[in-house]
Amino acid sequence: MVDKNDPLFREVDEELRREQVAKLWEKYGIYVIGAASLIVAFVGGFKFWESRQLSLAEAGGKDYEAAVQLSSSGKSDEATKAFEAITQSGQAGYRALAELTLAGSQLKAGRPQDALAIFEKLAKDPSADSLLAGFAAVQAASLRLGDADFTEMQNRLNPLAGDKSPWRTNARELLGLAAVKAGKLDEARSALSPLLADPLVPETTRERVQRVMAEIAAGEVKSTPAPAPAAADAAKPAPETK
Repeated sequence: MVDKNDPLFREVDEELRREQVAKLWEKYGIYVIGAASLIVAFVGGFKFWESRQLSLAEAGGKDYEAAVQLSSSGKSDEATKAFEAITQSGQAGYRALAELTLAGSQLKAGRPQDALAIFEKLAKDPSADSLLAGFAAVQAASLRLGDADFTEMQNRLNPLAGDKSPWRTNARELLGLAAVKAGKLDEARSALSPLLADPLVPETTRERVQRVMAEIAAGEVKSTPAPAPAAADAAKPAPETK
């Protein structure tokens, strides 16, 4: 049997693991890209918040509603100016919604760095609604996933991954992907496994997590070197040929 404490074994094992993680990232890197692409879809979930904020401030609601109408009518330049005006002088709730809308527009236009700046500004705004600020923080983290190291991702997402956080599912999935990218498979399992047991996790998220977990397991099986032949077997002479 192979001694797993042997330095040569550990070196080979670690190299194989790195290769498997690289292949895993190559295969599932699309989920990282997808996480950023899904931001625009996530913004659609704020219809509920739009309705809630509209009921809180009639005057601010009219300005925001007018900007939305401009956007719906295809007047994108005018809508952008209207949303920007709201971010400067609108009521707090509408400022946050306008910033999210502008960030979504930047993503659609292929300017992720501009969108990132807006998300990060909103995430750090102490006057913003905590749910909207958390949403912005998750989206900022998703945009950094491809470039950030694991420590940065932990700093961004750990505050959002707690059991009471409304964004825990998104944060834990992103943490798991960041861990896979960094080759930290134990951390990846620690972040992703609770999502499989949580009945509140959306089915589409559960399916993504199951695929990633299966690939992690498959990669680890492939990375384990085959046992070397026993010394006694290796010492046996080859059979004579007639």
